[in-house]
Formats: sequence, structure tokens, C-alpha cells
Amino acid sequence: MDIVKKIDALRAFYDSGKTLSFSYRLAQLKKLKKNIIKNEKQIEEALKADLNKSDNEAYMTEIGITLSELTNMISGLSSYMKPKTVRTPLTLFKAKSFISPHPYGVCLILSPWNYPFQLSINPLIGAIAAGNVALIKPSAYAPHTAALVERLISETFEPDYVQVVNGGREENQLLLEQKWDFIFFTGSPSVGRLVMEKASQYLTPIILELGGKSPAIVTKSASLKSAAKRIAFGKVINAGQTCVAPDYVYVDASVKDEFLKHLTDYFKEFVPEGAKTPDLPKIINKKHFNRLLSLLEGETPYLKPDIDGETMSPAILYPASFDSKAMQEEIFGPILPVLTYSTEDEMIQTLQKKSKPLALYLFTNDSQTEKRVFEQLNFGGGCVNDTLVHLANHHLPFGGVGESGMGSYHGEDSFKAFSHSRSILKTSTLIDLPLRYRPYTSQKKSWLKRFLK
Repeated sequence: MDIVKKIDALRAFYDSGKTLSFSYRLAQLKKLKKNIIKNEKQIEEALKADLNKSDNEAYMTEIGITLSELTNMISGLSSYMKPKTVRTPLTLFKAKSFISPHPYGVCLILSPWNYPFQLSINPLIGAIAAGNVALIKPSAYAPHTAALVERLISETFEPDYVQVVNGGREENQLLLEQKWDFIFFTGSPSVGRLVMEKASQYLTPIILELGGKSPAIVTKSASLKSAAKRIAFGKVINAGQTCVAPDYVYVDASVKDEFLKHLTDYFKEFVPEGAKTPDLPKIINKKHFNRLLSLLEGETPYLKPDIDGETMSPAILYPASFDSKAMQEEIFGPILPVLTYSTEDEMIQTLQKKSKPLALYLFTNDSQTEKRVFEQLNFGGGCVNDTLVHLANHHLPFGGVGESGMGSYHGEDSFKAFSHSRSILKTSTLIDLPLRYRPYTSQKKSWLKRFLK
């Protein structure tokens, strides 16, 4: 009943019309930015407690990227809100046509544990900018950050404008039984299917940000040392617990030995004390830690992981194959299988048969290979000669395709994600072309055929 009351209060606030003005939305975004900056140290402490993130990593991947999103939204909001005029065909003379963005209303944001601050607040930025009210449900697996998000929201906004509900599965289930105007979910494909099923009861529009097995393709023309360094970076960040982490490497067999040497060197450089490296992020809990250990059963790693409590240094599985246990699910941890291919045709034909990943990372200095991969493979987004960093550009929409998700956000696309684009045609009453009115004649049809073709 408490959840129902919260939703009713949110709906009443939205129905008041208070969220619709540019001035109100802008003021809320500025308040949010100010309070994030004010609470920067507390956010870092919460992320340290939940995931052992260093201050640098916490700022780079959570606080800074959120502030950057806010800065862009604040500067672009006026433009995003303006109705966009479009052309009107001569057959509708005299009229003008425009697209008017309008908020959905009461939004539910379900956020995950791996980036518990960023992935709670970044969708909220889009919801606020588009004129909605929202309820955030943080993950119970990151309790310190969840508590901080609740406090930050209560200190920033009016209580019936943005709400936070903390708790576990029971709260998630109760929330998904309610009627929402829009649902934004970040998490696993398995839970995403459940969210989609629940949303279908009310035909609620949704965005699903999921995951998948994102490949890093290393071709024989790649700068191998740079490729190894940037793939290692993408895998070490948050101990590989990133939806767009390179899940495995698919490397040309002719350069695998040199690549593996560089990859091993960079993992050791980035994590010099193994699992005892002080600022190495930890695996979120025992359940996920044990799942990762099970992926190593029966394997002889090329680079063995060091383990200390629930912290694990990176492991390289080579030789690996698509039948390996670690290749049957998204790894979501610091284990990196390395597979080889013999020809470009083999690589492309093999990946075409796999599920569409959230990200793809191509390492090549051959423009024809780049063109061919992008034409023939389908994926959410990615990089050429890098990993992860496409997320840092708010001018690029972020989202999956197929089993890796639906819908996209970031920057202006966040505003669009939380808005319904209304098509409006405004017709003059001064002129009224008779072609559309009965009685229909051959002459009218002749004129229609001139205009409509």
C-alpha cells in the first residue's frame, strides 16, 4: 500500500502540470547537479563500500559521466523542448505541420548494482528533462549507494516529484504489478524479459538496457600493443562487471601469440598486486563470485586469477572455443576468453550466427575490414580501436538491439526516450480544397493523381 500511495502521489503531482514548463525542468536539473557536486565525497564512499571502487574510477565512470550528462541536458533543454516544424505536402494546403514532444507521465526507473549511482541518476536526467515524474528502484545488491541515492533525491526534490523505493525482489515485484506510463530498466536479459512481460499487461512503453557477449575483434592489421592495452582497460574497469565490457577476444590466429603476451603484460601492470591491489573493485557478492569460479572449472587458464576473499584479478582463458563454459553466458567479471579465427570470412560468418551484442570492439587499421564488419554485423554500439569509451560521448545514443536491449538514451536521446513525439497538423480555415469531399468525380481523381504519387 505504501508503494501504491507513492505512485498515486506522483500521478497527482504530474497531473498538476507543474513539471511541464521549461523553467521548472531547468531548475530541477540545476538543483540535481549542485547536490551531486556537494555530495561527491559521500558518493565515492558509498561506491567504495559496495564495490571497492577507487575515487578515480568512481568519478570517471559514475560521478563525472553523470555531471557531464547534466551539463549537456541543461545547455540543450531549450532546444530539445521546442516543437520541430516539418514540411507539409501541397495536398494539405493551407496547413503547417510540427512534432511536439510531450512527457509520458509517471515513470519507473529500475537500476542495477554494477554502476549503482550513474545508472540510477542518468535515466532520471532524461525523465526530468522531458517533464515526467519518476520513481527510482535501486538495486539491493549495492545497499550503501541505494541509501545515498534515496537521501540525495529526498534532499533535492519535492517528495511527490521524484520518489525512491529501496528493497529487494518483493519490492521489485510489487512495482512491476502497478500501472506506469513508462518503464526504464537496466539489467540482465532474463529479468528484462520479465519486465517486458509485466509491462505488456498495460501496454506500457519500455526501454530495456541489457547486455550480452560483446566481442573484441583483433585483426592482423591491428596495432597489437594498443589493442591489448585498451581491451585490458575495458575488462579491468569495475572488475569486468560492466554491460559493455569486452566479454571475449576474437583474434586472428596469425597474431595471437604477440597479442596474448601484450594482454598478459597489461593485466599485470594494471593489477600489480593481484587480488590484493588496494583499489581493485570486488565482485559484488558471494553468489556472483561463485558463479565466476564455476566458469573456471576444468580450465587451465593462460593467465591464472589471483583470489582474495571476493576479489579476483583478471584471468585469460586460452585456448577457448565457443563451446567453452565461459562462452555460454555473459561473464560479467574479470575472466577473458581468447578465441582465434583463420580468415576474415570465418570471423564474420561465425559472429553473424551469434546473438546481437550490446557492444562490439573492432581493432584494425584496414578501412575495408572496418567497412565490412559494420555492414555485415549487427550490434548496439561500440568502438574502433578502443573499448567502453563510446559511452562517454553524450552525442551518441546508447542502447542495444535484439537480446541486448531495445531503445536508446544519453544526451538528446535521453530527452527523446522519455518523451512521446506528437504529430500535429494545423490547418487554416481560410482555404478549403474541395478534392477530398464528396461527390467524387473523375476530374477530382485526375487532380489527386497529380498530387499523390
